[in-house]
Amino acid sequence: MGQKRNSILGFLAGAAILTGLDQWTKKLVATNLKGRDPVILWEGVFEFLYSENRGAAFGMLQGRQFFFFFVALLVFGAAFYVMWKLPQEKKYVPLKVCLTLICAGAAGNFIDRVAMGYVVDFLYFKLIDFPIFNVADCYVTVSTIALAFLLFRYYSDEDLEVLKLTRKES
Repeated sequence: MGQKRNSILGFLAGAAILTGLDQWTKKLVATNLKGRDPVILWEGVFEFLYSENRGAAFGMLQGRQFFFFFVALLVFGAAFYVMWKLPQEKKYVPLKVCLTLICAGAAGNFIDRVAMGYVVDFLYFKLIDFPIFNVADCYVTVSTIALAFLLFRYYSDEDLEVLKLTRKES
């Protein structure tokens, strides 16, 4: 039980640190870029551009704050359940890292929505006119892609049996 507790505490600490990093970057951007011209890092390619997003990814579902709260709570609950069910074996570390990143991203944007009613975005790939995003979005996107790879290529069905809702008979 001690290893399980340490694993959960590591998950919570990691998610808190990553969420703090996301919130710090958003605070820097809000303080230094709100109402100002973007900071161009690579002319015509990439810049820091302050934006307030009241929707989800790519600005979808504008003004649906209750929906986002509900989804965030589902994400936190599912992640905690999986973290609790996973054995304390090294082969599950990549899965735990993905869950930590997903929760940190969800928490970072959740905090913005609760505190301000919108999410601060600032990373803009102007070259392809990609929607403006933030550090929390990076966590969620990268970890979701990694999670899909892990679930479809790395872990076997037997590895994932530990996540079943029912108990196995002895």
